Amino acid sequence: MRAVIFDWGGTLTPWYPIDYLAAWRSYADHLHPNDPAMAATVARAIVDAEELHWSVARDRHKAFTIAQVLAAANAPMHDVGMAAYRTFWDPSTRTDPDVLPTAEALKAKGLRLGVLSSTPWPKEWHEEVLDRDGVLHLFDALVWSSDLEYTKPHAEAFLAAMRAVGVDDPADCVYVGDRLYDDVSGAKSVGMRAVFVPHSDIPPHQRVPVDVEPDAVIQRLTDLPEVLERWRNYA
Repeated sequence: MRAVIFDWGGTLTPWYPIDYLAAWRSYADHLHPNDPAMAATVARAIVDAEELHWSVARDRHKAFTIAQVLAAANAPMHDVGMAAYRTFWDPSTRTDPDVLPTAEALKAKGLRLGVLSSTPWPKEWHEEVLDRDGVLHLFDALVWSSDLEYTKPHAEAFLAAMRAVGVDDPADCVYVGDRLYDDVSGAKSVGMRAVFVPHSDIPPHQRVPVDVEPDAVIQRLTDLPEVLERWRNYA
């Protein structure tokens, strides 16, 4: 065992319900500050475009970006609006307090740490969040699907994360995530061990039925070092 790779949303950050229409309305209100009806129309168009992209990601595992969502909705990139959109998300991006002690414990055992997340956000947004919360320095590699062709559970996403942390054998990697389909089935399909964090209230339209069993289930991230140590002792 040489590396542990984490999902981001719902794993490194607790699960938060998001009003996506309100999030994009915060953007559209700056795009059309004097026309609330137009702002509402634009926000709805962006939400619809984003949902379509996520459905393609779910069914065909194709990655996408915020820029592609805006282009599909015929909405321009707007710096002030985008800043408002990011501010709307701030309360929902707070890193779980368990991340710091867990990562420090794993690093002390000589493990390399990585992140693999299916996200349309650019890597800079995520890295700023992790830096804000004082944990960015603990990760050896960060892989975001917005820089890839495919999202989880596609094998290429997991292999990209392996390469990023400098490990060539999936048996040497453990993946930790909150979704059975994206995270557990994807990791196990390439030969990684998978640890499931079962606290996210994933909307029904995002769920994909899958017959898979995680190698371990943990209730808190701080439970992870004990699980890994047990595996090491029985290896």
